[in-house]
Amino acid sequence: MLFDEKRDMLITVPQPKDSELSTYYESTDYISHTDSNKGLLNSLYQSVKKRSIQKKVKLIRKLNGDAGMLLDIGAGTGEFCKAAQDSGWNSKGVEPNAKARTYSKSKGIDLEETMESFSGQEFDVVTLWHVLEHLPNLDKSIDDIGNLVKPGGTLVIAVPNFKSFDAKYYKSFWAAYDVPRHLWHFSKASMPLLFAKDFGLVKTKPMVFDSFYVSLLSEKYKTGNSFSMRAFFIGLWSNLVGWRTKEYSSHIYCFKKTLKNV
Repeated sequence: MLFDEKRDMLITVPQPKDSELSTYYESTDYISHTDSNKGLLNSLYQSVKKRSIQKKVKLIRKLNGDAGMLLDIGAGTGEFCKAAQDSGWNSKGVEPNAKARTYSKSKGIDLEETMESFSGQEFDVVTLWHVLEHLPNLDKSIDDIGNLVKPGGTLVIAVPNFKSFDAKYYKSFWAAYDVPRHLWHFSKASMPLLFAKDFGLVKTKPMVFDSFYVSLLSEKYKTGNSFSMRAFFIGLWSNLVGWRTKEYSSHIYCFKKTLKNV
């Protein structure tokens, strides 16, 4: 890992070539590209995901004031797009993984493979739920994402926080490092810096479940145990520490695009 002091973030070094990135997502165990609930961790993940999706839909409506045009980048199997559509949004999505797009299509949600498919369009709300850390060419990706948000529109990004207690506790075993799939590792300070050109940060929200799930995975990587009470307590303690330090395992960052004078 390389520490970028100026932007207060870590960079995976070396990084896979762009042409090789897709090979790291071909595992049948990669949970974001499947609706599988086989096994304890998958079952727990899918159960909590359904609840969290409804919270996300409520969040974007509150931020936008009403339903509108939504683009979800890294849409996975399309569940968030579907929930938003059912709530009155005109939902579009981007997902490079073909298998995940097939799952999404079975739910009536057709996803595009790349952001370029929406070039020239603007949306009321653009979301990336644990996706920014996967995108190559970070600066260009940020510019491309920004161009998809209309002036005064909302950008919502969720990413892990490498300064959380669970990250410091598990160190190289911390599951949210997930190298080489995760190319970038963000802090609370890095996010407003990265988007300062066109966006203002209006709200930061903790994702309290993430510390439990990430700790369970981290404990599995560290000890081989598929379930550990230690992981539960580490996740709980991470949230308690986060309540004091405001450094949670993951955060949701809510930005508004600047209205520029013509």
